[in-house]
Amino acid sequence: MAISKKKTTVQVLAAYRKQGARIETKARTKLAKKSDFSLWYTPGVGAAAAHLARKPKEARSMSVKKNSIAVVSDGSAVLGLGNIGPYGALPVMEGKALIFREMAGIDAWPIVLDTQDPEEIIRIVKAIAPAFGGVNLEDIAAPKCFEIERALVDSLDIPVMHDDQHGTAIVVLAGLINAAKVVKKDLKKLRVVISGAGAAGAAIAKLLFAYGVLDLIVLDRAGALYAGRGDLSPAKEELASFTNPRKVSGGLSDIMEGADAFIGVSGKGVMSAEHVRLMAQGSIVFALANPDPEILPEDAKRAGASVIATGRSDFPNQINNALVYPGIFRGALDKGVQNITQETKLRAAKALAALVPKPTADQIVPGLLDRRVVKAVANAVR
Repeated sequence: MAISKKKTTVQVLAAYRKQGARIETKARTKLAKKSDFSLWYTPGVGAAAAHLARKPKEARSMSVKKNSIAVVSDGSAVLGLGNIGPYGALPVMEGKALIFREMAGIDAWPIVLDTQDPEEIIRIVKAIAPAFGGVNLEDIAAPKCFEIERALVDSLDIPVMHDDQHGTAIVVLAGLINAAKVVKKDLKKLRVVISGAGAAGAAIAKLLFAYGVLDLIVLDRAGALYAGRGDLSPAKEELASFTNPRKVSGGLSDIMEGADAFIGVSGKGVMSAEHVRLMAQGSIVFALANPDPEILPEDAKRAGASVIATGRSDFPNQINNALVYPGIFRGALDKGVQNITQETKLRAAKALAALVPKPTADQIVPGLLDRRVVKAVANAVR
């Protein structure tokens, strides 16, 4: 019997209240005798402090910086809940820290900021960076997320990645690589429609284009982006400059005819069964809005979709960026990598796809508990 949404919410809140914190600090060395205090605190710590003051780069090997990530959010775009602020973001960032620890052995710290000013966010993250080996930006709304990430990548000597953008893009590409195999089509020749021109949609379009997918159309609330559309922001003008080569205009109903793949990173109910019926034979539908997808899998299947994925764990083919970010940062920390490049993202997507050598309609990506994932993605980081 199905559990009601209200009952599920009550159960979740009860579990969180009972558990309290889901992560904790834990000593990696013992304070068993007086000499331990002398070594790890005063007077011994003075020698380490003086040394790192002279040679700060050695903090990577001599301190918590070696294995730590800051998980930073301003709460302006949390899941599908929107701008719910730092306290709303806190459970999500703590959950990500838990995944970093459990899946990749990384010490991650949830840092939620009571400001949504881009310049202040940049200033704060730069100021706390000495204690961390990397920065995972999360749930920061577009377009300011682009400015924030760019400024931090340019100014810090540690890897910075906005996971809503790049983690999502990597796992989408991995899923599409295998979905194309299932429907026996050449991925680079697919006609792909992306619903959503925010952080995730922009990164997905850029990564697919870098892979070689050229027939891409991205939609925002006003319809298809195309060069010359007069109401575009600078970020959307950039997208329009390399997408929509046929300069199609209009909404989803106007552009779905003959499309091979739909990628939704927009909102509940955006896609209908009629949209699916407009697509080419062997269609691929990634309805990734959370918690409610653009179209329910059973509706997409009845309308003729061959491969269907969502962002949810209760349906087959969960396209979840948790398959990506633990391995990306594990590889970056282990190898002293300062920048997560587009080439790294492409390698990571291919490595992730390769973990499912014989994909089927119900399995195009590995499961979240597949312990091979972190190692495969980490190995792609160079």
